[in-house]
This record gives sequence, structure tokens and C-alpha cells, in this order.
Amino acid sequence: MKQLQKLYPHILAIGGFILIALIYFYPVLQGKKISQSDIVQYTAMAKEQNDFRASENAEPYWTNSAFGGMPTYQLGAKYPNDFIGHIDDALRFLPRPADYLFLYFLGFYGLMLVLKIDPLKAFFGALAFGFSTYLIIILGVGHNAKAHAIAYMPLVVAGVIMVFQKRFFYGGMLTMFAVALEINANHFQMTYYLLIVLIGLGIYYSYKFIKNKDFKGLLNVAGTFAVALIFAIGSNATSLLATKEYADFSTRGKSDLKLQPDGTKKVSTSTLDKEYINEYSYGIAESFNLIAPRLFGGGSAEELDENSAVYDYMLKYGASEGEAKQFTSYYARTYWGEQPSVAAPAYIGAIVFFLFVLAMFHDKRKLKYVFLVGAIVSLMLSWGKNFSIITDLFIDYMPMYDKFRAVSSIQVILELCIPILAVMGLHSFFTTNKEKQWNSLWKAGATSLGLIIVLFVCKGAFDFVGTMDGDLRQMLSQSQDKSFGIGFIDAVRADRRTMYSADLLRSGFFIVLAALVLWMYTKNKMAQSTAIILVGILMVSDLFFVDKKYVSSRDFVSAREVDVPFEPTTSDMQILQDTTHYRVLEVEGNLSSARASYFHKSIGGYSAVKPRAMQELFDYQIAKNNKEVIDMLNVKYIIQTNEKGEEFPTLNPDANGNAWFVSKIQSVNSADEEMKALNDLNTKEVAVRRKEKDDKNFDLSLPFKLDSLAKIKLTSYKPNHLKYVSNNKNNGFAVFSEMYYKNGWIATIDGKESPILRVNYALRGLNIPAGNHKIEFKFEPQVVKTGSMIALVSFIGMMLLLVGGIYLDRKKKKQL
Repeated sequence: MKQLQKLYPHILAIGGFILIALIYFYPVLQGKKISQSDIVQYTAMAKEQNDFRASENAEPYWTNSAFGGMPTYQLGAKYPNDFIGHIDDALRFLPRPADYLFLYFLGFYGLMLVLKIDPLKAFFGALAFGFSTYLIIILGVGHNAKAHAIAYMPLVVAGVIMVFQKRFFYGGMLTMFAVALEINANHFQMTYYLLIVLIGLGIYYSYKFIKNKDFKGLLNVAGTFAVALIFAIGSNATSLLATKEYADFSTRGKSDLKLQPDGTKKVSTSTLDKEYINEYSYGIAESFNLIAPRLFGGGSAEELDENSAVYDYMLKYGASEGEAKQFTSYYARTYWGEQPSVAAPAYIGAIVFFLFVLAMFHDKRKLKYVFLVGAIVSLMLSWGKNFSIITDLFIDYMPMYDKFRAVSSIQVILELCIPILAVMGLHSFFTTNKEKQWNSLWKAGATSLGLIIVLFVCKGAFDFVGTMDGDLRQMLSQSQDKSFGIGFIDAVRADRRTMYSADLLRSGFFIVLAALVLWMYTKNKMAQSTAIILVGILMVSDLFFVDKKYVSSRDFVSAREVDVPFEPTTSDMQILQDTTHYRVLEVEGNLSSARASYFHKSIGGYSAVKPRAMQELFDYQIAKNNKEVIDMLNVKYIIQTNEKGEEFPTLNPDANGNAWFVSKIQSVNSADEEMKALNDLNTKEVAVRRKEKDDKNFDLSLPFKLDSLAKIKLTSYKPNHLKYVSNNKNNGFAVFSEMYYKNGWIATIDGKESPILRVNYALRGLNIPAGNHKIEFKFEPQVVKTGSMIALVSFIGMMLLLVGGIYLDRKKKKQL
């Protein structure tokens, strides 16, 4: 009974998390699904994979529907023995995206308990963390893997702290399972950023151990972490090994090319171009929208109302009310920050910020400085190109940092650390005498409100000019007279000024209310529990109503619209009448849209980890209208758009087909020479191949006698299994319009394995002897077999540790 009483507050908290997650995303209870732009693209990319699963009851691990062909390792491939994935599925039992919101709450709540925060404060702290605007908006746009990884961050931190507190068994178990779940979420950028906090914790606690000369304890900590990490990594071995293997093939791997598409020498040595990495860099002043949401205009698609200057300007210009509303919705780009676009401001909450300041003055635990440093470092790194001194240092010298783009997203660490400090501040406030409470309260209030006042005073220093204002003014002036565009932009800037002032007042108001509640408690005019509940409600309400502006019931649609996001166009229907195997190029997509992948085998797609070879073929050849390269990729149809915006397909009768024999192989010495050779290569007769280490095993120097009757034909197609028949009087060399991938693909000629050669920068080539032959390509990735075995052994080890540890712990308690 006593045990149940101890669990009762936690059961209530978890029940509250479930209820609140479902209430916020209540359309899921009506069978609706949230329309997420990134998931729409993913659905298109994964269509062939999902169709294969349904028909074959197996995983293909390869798809030809995107980028000419790529592994499905980053497209939600399901691996054998993924027991950690099953645990994760059990935790995410709610309908999406309520499942991720629940995970936010649950993980942070667990961390608060480890920090010895009582359940009531931990409950409201978890809600404040989960409703941080950035964490909500990524659910709205479909950054599910990112949300997934963020949700497990607090549990990883909790486990690490427990181990350093010498709670070796339970801390080690929590660390092991939390890290395993974090890795399983499959967003390595977020996991990488988490290391900032973990390194800080390691330095802080290690210093304490060394200061106390407790070297044995430090060794025990290191041993516990080593065991936890080995099993956590091992249980995710398949996805880790597959991702590592694919990374070198993707745009996140280093290119062999030393020259730019224009022929100039590459300057940057980073994996990704610095400009690309820093494209989404937070403005330094823009960072203040952490405490006032629309300080820099809110999101890129912010909607204005009838009280706005834009609406009033349109009415004065002679527009109808309907036209004025349309302009406030579609043309009033109020965001004027440094980034190209933002879905919403990264608002952490005015009261959360106030309590964070309170913690700095009041909480005596030095642990707070670890989280403070984590917040500061992540903030500075989020400035990217606007603070290039530290950003360039990390890109050039920090291992793997140059593999990640959108540096602004590192603010997730700040959005974890500041709520932790806020709850620490709230908790410590109620554990000291009234005199100390008042001393810290007025300092925190003065600092927070003082910052609000300073921002008010600095309003005149800003010009409220957005980076896109010039283009928008020019576009509007073309449709109307020149003065229209100028007047419209002036009205937009007036609304930006209004937002700036209104949201500063709003944040100041919430801070005053929270401070007033705490002041009343110090004056014995309010009970402690009442004060905590009121501050908690204010803190969560502040975030809740901001979040609803950006992700609400409006974003939910029928389940069918999500499950079937694209309807075939007339062009698609016309192309689909051709039942042969070919590829499609959608010109409008510019290799960045997956729509065509939903219906066809496309050379385009949508992914943060595109195959590097296809991206480079596009940049160096296709973008320059090299038709021979389009032909060799077997692009039989090109979807274009006319001047009226109408879509139409064009047949490419010169497509090389699925495979063909060539008469000559042109040998070159480097990747740059190979790419340059494609500039004027007759791909139907000649193949170009870069010399490689194993070329001594192949005699490719002599020309092949090409018989005009020689044929090679695709007879059976599955994404992971292709069958051909060939007929040639002479020994020949065939080029296949399939993307070359070094690992996993096995070629056989009449059942005998034959080496696959890379030709034409990205395609497969095969030596085929004279006569009639059956040729097969099978994708049987060894990395999946090896990883799955390691995952099985690791999970068994994890369970033995868990069961054995619990048994020994209980036995020890009985002996006491």
C-alpha cells in the first residue's frame, strides 16, 4: 500500500501527460492525421519500399524510385532483431503526433525526478519543456526523427547524472536504455548536439571526483558508462553500421571532386559547403525572440488580422475586404530575421526565462553552471555565419560537425537547458527562508523586466527591413503601379513594429504575473501549492497559446489525405501507360521534390542525405542540359511546365534503356577527369571509368568488338533483384542504367559471381562473355546480417544485466 502511495503522484502525472497530449492534438481522436510537409515527401520517397513490403512481406533495403536508386537505410528500413525499436513503439502508443508530445513530457519529468524536484513542479516543468514552440513546430512540419531524438535527451541526461551520483545499477540501466532509444530515433545531428551537455556534465562531475581523490569511484563511473554504451550501441548495430556505410555514399561524405561545376578549385575542405551549413543561421539580436515570440515578425507565413496596417493599406488602396484578407495571409511576410525562412519563432516562454534567471540568483547547486554553459554554447553556435569565429572553429576542427547543416537547430540544447534551470529555480525558491526568497525574487524580476525595457528602448535602432522586402516590392510593383509596392512594404514594416512592441508587453505582463504570485507567497498571502499551480498554469498557458498560432486543428486532415498525399496528374497518367522500366525527370522539382517518386522511378527526390553521385551529376551535368547524361540514366520522360503553368510530359526517344553494350572504355585518372569526360561523351558507345586499385584484375584497355545484333534485356524487375538476358557473339562490356553502390549488390552471370565496376561516374558496368547468358543483380547487404546478429546478442546482454541486477539488488536489501 505504501508503495502504491509513492507511485500515486507519478501515475497522476503520466495520466495528465496522456490527457494533455490528446487534448492539444484532439483531431487524432476523430481519426484525422496531421499534414506534415516533410512526411508528405517521405511518403513519396518510400512508396516503392512500402509497396514491396506489402506484396513480398520482406524488406527491399533498396529503392529505385528516388535519385536513380539508393539504399532505404534512411527511409525507415526495418531491421531484424530491432528490440529497442519495439520498446520505443510501446512508449509511443498514442496516435501521432500526440505520441511525441507525450514523450517530451515523460522524458523531462524523469529528469526532474532525478534532480530531486517534487512531482508537482516536475509536472509543470515537463509541460513547459514539451510546449516550447520549436518542439511543437517540428511536429507540425514533420521533423519526426528530430522530435523523436529530442524527446529522449532528458532521459539520457538523467541516467548520466545518476551514474555520477554513484547510483551505478539503476543509473547505468537508465543510461543504457535511454542511449539505445536515443540512437534508435535515428537523428544523429540531435544526438551529436546532446554531447555538448554530456561533456559538460562529465567535466563537472569528474572534477568533483578528482578533487575528493575518489579515483575508485571515477573508475566505477567510467566502467558503468562503458558497459552501458557498448550495449546501447550494440543493440542499434544494424542501423549504425548501415548509416556509416551509406554516409560515404551520400552528400554527407567527402567528395572525390576537387573542382567546382564552373571549373574553379574547391576552397572548403568540409564535408558540406560552409555556406550550405550556415544557410539557417540565427541572427544575434533575433535570439531575443526566445523571450518575446514575434520580436522579429514571428514565422515566415504569419497571418495578420483586420487591425493590421497591411489590411488598412489595402482597403485605402481600393481593395475589397476579401482581397485585403488575402494579402494579409499570403503577402504580408512579417518575418525580418536573418534566416531564409522560419515556420515559427523558437520561443521558450517568458516565465520560463524569468524562472531561469531566478535559478541563477537563488539555486545554490553548482550543477546549474553546466546547463548555463550548455545554453550559452548552443546559442552562440546557432548564430552560424553571424558569429563565424566559433562556427568556423567547430566546422574545421570538431569531428563530424561539418556533416550537419541548419546550425540554428542546435538551439534545442538551449531549449533543454533553460527549462531545466527554470524548474531548478522554482524548486529552490520554495526551500529557503522568506528573506532569501525576496532577495532573489526582486533581482530576477528586475533583470527580466530590465531586459524587456532595454529591448523597448532599442526599438529605434532597428530598421525592420526583411531580406525579401526588395523582391516582394518589385513583384507587387509589376502587378500594380510602382508606389503600390513601396506603400505595401511600408505597411508591413509598420506591422513588424507593432508586433515588436506588443510581444514585449505580452512577455512583460506574464513575468509580472508570475513574480506577483511568488511575491504573494513570500508575504504569506498564498499557500505554496497554490503558488506553484498558478505559476505553472501561467507558464504553460503562455506557451500553449503561442503554439496554437502555428500548429492547431487546422493542420489536421482526413487520414486518406495523409496516406495518399498525391493524386496522379494527366502527365502521370499518360506516362504510366508505358509499362516498361524507365526513369522520369520532373524539371520543376529541380532534384528536390519527391512527388514524381510516388508514381515513377525518378532521378529526383527529397532527402537531407541524397546520394552524392546523383547530386554531383545534377550539379555538373544535368543542370547544364547534358542530354547524354540524361540518356544514360534511362530518363524516358521529362515532366515540364509551360508558360501558363500547365504540366506536360515529353518523351525522350534517345534514352539508353536499362542496359547496353559499349565498344570502348575510356580510362581516366581522377574523379574530376571522369566528370569532365562526361561533358562530351557518347554514352551509347563509350563508357568512362576512373582507374581504381583493383583495375589490375581487369583488362579494360582494349576496344570491344560491338556486334550490331548484340542485345541485353531486362526480363524481371524488383528493386532489390534485377534479371537480364544477354546475347552477344563477342566478349563485351555492358553498362547498366542502375546506380553503382559498392556494398551489398552482387552480380552473377549464369549463377557465377562477377565483379561490378563503376563507370560513367555513377553507373554499374559488367564484363560479359560471348554467347547467351542470364545476368542477375541482387541486393543482399552484409551490413544488415552482421548488424542484426550484434543487435540480438547485445539485447540479450541488456536483459541479462537488467534481470540479474534487480535480483542482486533485492537480495542485498533482504540481507540488510
